[in-house]
Amino acid sequence: MAARDWWVRTSGYPGDGRAAERLAAPDLQRTGDSPWSVAGASPGASPVNRAVEFHIVPKLVLAHPSLCEDLPGAGQPLDSDEVAELTDRVLAGDDAGALAFVEAVLARGMPVERIYLDVLAPTARHLGELWNRDTCDFTQVTLGLWRLHRVLREFSAAFHSEVEHQQEGLPVLLVPAPGEQHTFGIAMAAEFFRRAGWLVWDAPVPARTELAAMVRNEWFAVVGFSLSCESRLEALASAIQMVRRESCNRSVGVLVGGRVFVERPDYASRVGADAVAIDARQAPIQAQNLVAALAHRP
Repeated sequence: MAARDWWVRTSGYPGDGRAAERLAAPDLQRTGDSPWSVAGASPGASPVNRAVEFHIVPKLVLAHPSLCEDLPGAGQPLDSDEVAELTDRVLAGDDAGALAFVEAVLARGMPVERIYLDVLAPTARHLGELWNRDTCDFTQVTLGLWRLHRVLREFSAAFHSEVEHQQEGLPVLLVPAPGEQHTFGIAMAAEFFRRAGWLVWDAPVPARTELAAMVRNEWFAVVGFSLSCESRLEALASAIQMVRRESCNRSVGVLVGGRVFVERPDYASRVGADAVAIDARQAPIQAQNLVAALAHRP
């Protein structure tokens, strides 16, 4: 099966890389160390870390803080009470209320870009804090984060309309590290890449052989991995070696991001990556810088 055909079949996305409107519910299953878990959860992580690592915004931007700019746009950021209110709505299963809340914030003059980073991300973090205080359980956190994902998709068209020119650019593959799932975070990073004109492939890759087939059969300028569990560093290093070995682009760039690399950016060299990612907004800008640097590499 061709890599593109597999990607379209497994992701539910059209072949042009644009997101489909349909969003499936998270896959929950019983586990021994937690009442519920997400399929593919890293066994070495604590319950709160598993919830947050799989769904909050992974830091998918190259670690060059000096290049990062302040977020543009007007509008007052949410205070803690407002974050708590949106959290309550997603925990209660109030999809309409959550959308109405975000629309009200948008009406205050906050651009969708900041809705993503200054509204949805803090709410996702607050869900993790509630779990850490034993205020809600894993199932509530997981479903709440899934509802935030639906809000993300709801505002996708408006997010893309905030820029004047979009064009199909370089292909980028965004995937979780082996054994991890980053549904919400990968989706948000993909939104920023698409808006910048990249051709984004962000379907989950369940097997090493399928990832190898994708990079062998499709040309990617950059492959981005997200990792949150330190115990999977060696598995990620092996996957990166495989990507470089199998890729039809002999100068493919490799980004890594997620909690592990934000806390320990030196781990990037340990796994063989070219750069560390720290923020979704800067991801496509920094990825382009990486591509340019690789083009001049001897």
